[in-house]
Parts: sequence; structure tokens; C-alpha cells
Amino acid sequence: MRLTAALALIFALFISTLANAQSGGMKDMDMKDSGNKHQTQESTAITHQTTAVVKAVDAINGKVTLAHAPVESLNWPAMTMGFAVKDKTLFDKLVIGKKVKVEFMQQGSDYVVTAVK
Repeated sequence: MRLTAALALIFALFISTLANAQSGGMKDMDMKDSGNKHQTQESTAITHQTTAVVKAVDAINGKVTLAHAPVESLNWPAMTMGFAVKDKTLFDKLVIGKKVKVEFMQQGSDYVVTAVK
């Protein structure tokens, strides 16, 4: 008799938990997921700054390769990497071998130079 009562209690708790997950629990999870997506979109709009030496320029394809200093806002070490360039007029300031201060932001999976000083 005790075994039957214990099994009935476990079954009732399981059903209750399952019902909660399918109704309110899933809604809460969806809200949390959409909040994370929104937060990710906001974080990509942040402008980052670093100093860099121009290593290569591909104005036709809108790309530049920079050997940049650490980027504290992204917790990046110094490295050499390619960037897209938002405005073609910025290529006037992106001369191979020149040290520049750049501002960039993430757009999708690309990092895009938005200003050169």
C-alpha cells in the first residue's frame, strides 16, 4: 500500500512539473531567450577603439588588414586581422605602414571600421 501511494505521489509531481513546463514555464524560457537575443544585438552596436598599423588595403573589396593594439572593450589581445570598411572615403587615411586610430563595430559576423584618425 505504501509503495502504491509513493508511486502515485511521484507520478502526480511529475505530471504537475510537465504541465507547468508546457504552459507557463515555456513562456518564461522564450522570454529569457528573446532577452538574450536583444542583448546580443545591443552589444554589437558598441563602438570599439584601438590604435593600429595598416598592413594591407583592398579598397575595391572594401577591406583593410590592421595590426592592432589590444582592444579592452572586447578583451582582445594585440593581433593582425582584416576589417571591412564602412565608408570608401576612409581609404584616403588607410595607407600601408601608417599608424592610425580606428573606431569599429561589429555588424553580423564582421568587424567594420567606421572612423579613422
